[in-house]
Amino acid sequence: MVEQLQFQPLRQEGRLTAALDSDLLHAFLRSKITVAAALVTVALVLAAVLAPWIAPYDPFDLRQLNLLDSHLPPAWLAGGDPGYLLGTDDQGRDVLSTILYGSRISLGVGVLAVGLAAALGIVLGLIAGYAGGFLDALIMRIADVQLTFPAILIALLIDGTGRALFGEHRNETLEFWVLVLSIGLSFWVQYARTVRGSTLVEKSKDYVLAARLIGIHPAKILFRHVLPNVIGPVLVIATINLALAIITEATLSFLGVGLPPTQPSLGTLIRIGNNFLFAGEWWIAIFPGITLALLVVAINLLGDWLRDALNPRLQ
Repeated sequence: MVEQLQFQPLRQEGRLTAALDSDLLHAFLRSKITVAAALVTVALVLAAVLAPWIAPYDPFDLRQLNLLDSHLPPAWLAGGDPGYLLGTDDQGRDVLSTILYGSRISLGVGVLAVGLAAALGIVLGLIAGYAGGFLDALIMRIADVQLTFPAILIALLIDGTGRALFGEHRNETLEFWVLVLSIGLSFWVQYARTVRGSTLVEKSKDYVLAARLIGIHPAKILFRHVLPNVIGPVLVIATINLALAIITEATLSFLGVGLPPTQPSLGTLIRIGNNFLFAGEWWIAIFPGITLALLVVAINLLGDWLRDALNPRLQ
C-alpha cells in the first residue's frame, strides 16, 4: 500500500481548479460590469506594453523635446497643436506619450511589488501554518507589528532607508527597484495570514497525513500538495493588491519620494501637473489622473468579481 502511494502523486483538487472547470467563464460573461472592467484593464495594459510602438513620441529622447512646445493645450482647444493630441507638459513632452510610458512604469512597479509580496507572504504563511510552535508565533508577531503601521508609512520608511544607504550613488534603475522593494515589503502580511490559516486547515487532511507517512519532504508537501489548495484566496488578494500597489507608487511619486521626473510614472506626472493647475494648464495633471483612476477602478472591479467567484459560500 505504501509503495503504491509512492507512485501515485497525492493531489487534491483545489478551489481554483474546481471553479475553472465549472461555470466560472459563464459567470464572468454574465456580468457586464466585470467584462467592461476586463476590457478597460486589457486595453490599458496593452497600451502600456506597446508604448514604444504606439506612442507618438518618445518622452525619454531629448532630441524630440523642444521647450518652445511646452505648455501647449490639447489639440481641440485654442492654441493647441494637432501633433499633440492631449497637449504638452512643462518640458515640451507629449502628454499622451508620457501617459503611455508612465502607465508602463506604474504597472511594472505594481506587478513586481505584488509578486515580491506574494512570494514572501506565501512562503512565510506556509512555514508558519505547517511548522507551528515558535516559528508560527515569531512570524505572526512580526506580521501583527507591521499591521499597526499603514502600508504607505512602511513604504516611506524603506524608501528613505534606501536613499540614505545609497546616497549619491542612486540612479534611475536603483530607485525603481528600491520602490518595488518598499511597496512589496508593505503588503506581504495579508498573504502570510491568509495562507497560514488555509495551511492550518489543509495540514490535518488525509492527503497531507499520507504524504508525511510515506516520508515526503515537508518542502515538497507544502509546495506540491498544500500550495495548490490555498492559492485561490491568494489570487484574489494579489488582484486587489495590484491596484493598491499602483496607488502607493503614485502616492510616493506624488510626494516626491518615488521615481524622478526623468522616469515619469503616473504619480510623477500628476505631481508635475499639480504645479500648473492654478495656471489653468489642467491637462498636464487631469489626463494622467483619469488614466490612473480608470486602471485602479477596473482592477478593483476584477478583484471583487474574482473574490465572489472563488467564494464557495456564494456558489
